[in-house]
Amino acid sequence: MANYSNPVRIEGNTDNVPIRSDKYRSNWELSTARATNIIHYLIENYTIRPEKISAVGYGEFRPVADNGNEPGRTKNRRVDIVLLAQDKEGGEP
Repeated sequence: MANYSNPVRIEGNTDNVPIRSDKYRSNWELSTARATNIIHYLIENYTIRPEKISAVGYGEFRPVADNGNEPGRTKNRRVDIVLLAQDKEGGEP
């Protein structure tokens, strides 16, 4: 990714179990924190340009699996790294 010149979007996600934490008000804050932590890791450990990377948190609203069971919830607690196409800079992939 260090040599990738297009924008990169880091997307945090959660399962649908409401979070009970003093640190995070909701799953949205948790999912955004997941994405932001990945950004910090990439910038601190690789030559990723900060102006080319962004974080977004989707909370529980973009599941990839069934939240009705633990294996599904585990899959939904994730971070996606989205490499944007040059002609879509500033927009969706």
